[in-house]
Amino acid sequence: MAETLTTRKRIQSIDLLRGTVMVLMALDHVRDYFHYDAFFFDPTDLTQTYPALFWTRFITHYCAPVFVLLAGTSAFMVGQKKDKTSLSIWLLKRGFWLIFVELTIVKFAWFFQLDYASLIVMVIWALGISMIVLAGFIHLPKKLGITICLLFIFGHNLFDGYAPDGKTAHAIWMLLHEQSIFELGSFGIVFVGYPIIPWIFVMPLGYYLGDLYSKDAIPSKRKKTLLTLGFSSIALFVMLRSFDLYGDANHWETQKTFGLSLASFFNVIKYPPSLQYLLITLGPALVFLAAAENWKGKFLDKLVVIGRVPMFFYVIHLYVIHLAALVAVLITGFPAETMVIDLWVTMQESLRGYGFSLVWVWIIWIAIVIALYPLCSWYNTYKSNHRDKWWLSYF
Repeated sequence: MAETLTTRKRIQSIDLLRGTVMVLMALDHVRDYFHYDAFFFDPTDLTQTYPALFWTRFITHYCAPVFVLLAGTSAFMVGQKKDKTSLSIWLLKRGFWLIFVELTIVKFAWFFQLDYASLIVMVIWALGISMIVLAGFIHLPKKLGITICLLFIFGHNLFDGYAPDGKTAHAIWMLLHEQSIFELGSFGIVFVGYPIIPWIFVMPLGYYLGDLYSKDAIPSKRKKTLLTLGFSSIALFVMLRSFDLYGDANHWETQKTFGLSLASFFNVIKYPPSLQYLLITLGPALVFLAAAENWKGKFLDKLVVIGRVPMFFYVIHLYVIHLAALVAVLITGFPAETMVIDLWVTMQESLRGYGFSLVWVWIIWIAIVIALYPLCSWYNTYKSNHRDKWWLSYF
């Protein structure tokens, strides 16, 4: 009985963290579709932003790295019931499935159009590719795998600003390490939102982190390890950032107000995620995991439910947000076709002049999350009661 309780707490802490970042992710996407300023400037542009907007964007930085890391941890837990060959096959199937979902179901959710004149590859694509890579990583000796991951995570910023010669080579480099747009022959244009390096090395670290959650793991040792890794990451971030040594191309500078100066200090690059970005997002996430095993409460239980159905939440929240935005443009006097997106919603020039204040963005976000919770709760129960249906594991 004690082991069952310990296992439940152990898994719930992971689901709680995942559910928390999923809810924060919804805030970022609501801001994209509803905030007036989103169609004029980036919220991290310190020449135009303001503290409330900057931090609204910054807290959502935790979503992608935590999502990718915990996907690796979840793969480890799946692997407790499979041999490595079976786990590799499972990861390959799931990886290719996620890429398919990104290019079809998720693409339509972002754009509300069926043609493929423009294509965008985002976090689900990065997750899919990372799972395919992880299918090979799990066969490496643990120390070698961790070493390779850390070398790329700590070293990839050495290639910031690199641009290979040749159209094909540059397009490949964009997929690997540069957020940009390129033409794919007569097919159309591709917007690479999530270059895959270093994401493909974050997921294996999550897999290796899974050892701390094995049945034989000692809770006190797990907590100590998580706190050590978490606070060490935060300390390294502060050191690198304070002295502007290495790990992010955005150099921080003193601004006209303390609030903006603080924003400058934390204004790290997400696309692709810099070393400093990963340190200040994954570090606090590990500290969260260490503390969360003993957290209780009805509100936290609801976040756990969302964390148990992350893919389901991801897909439906995009559709609900986009549909709500379609209603909003009609109510505010814009034609419906302005919400048929060409490349990315904030790049849609026809939406300039549409939108709401940041306070309304927060209100809409809370309302949408509340509305989505019953669906997530229903789906979580359905999955729990139908474990024999293999296809449910893909959502």
